Amino acid sequence: MKFAIQINEGPYQHQASDSAYFFTKAALEKGHEVFRVFFYHDGVNNASRLTTPPQDDRNVVNRWAELAEQHDLDMVVCVAAAQRRGVADEGEMQRNGKDATNIHPRFRISGLGQLVEAAIQADRLVVFGD
Repeated sequence: MKFAIQINEGPYQHQASDSAYFFTKAALEKGHEVFRVFFYHDGVNNASRLTTPPQDDRNVVNRWAELAEQHDLDMVVCVAAAQRRGVADEGEMQRNGKDATNIHPRFRISGLGQLVEAAIQADRLVVFGD
């Protein structure tokens, strides 16, 4: 089965990101395909490379990045939600006159069309969070 995953919650406010991560990991381990992971609303905060949890806590951003590296996952961050929450890559930094980026290199910023395409291409779109 081919899945598209949508995450609407940040890495530490709710269980949604953890649940999405474990679901995605289990699906991949069972041989399913993940077409795309799309981070939307507060979910874009899962892509900030500046997240620094305490040493005894899980690093949600690094967990996602490592899973993406292992399985060559397409990790897309919604551009509008990212702009509202201060998540920026090089292009958004320049376009909006900012002086820094903070997106982890395993993620990329794009539009809602990427979510629509994922929903069309996948057998199932699984949404985590409100």
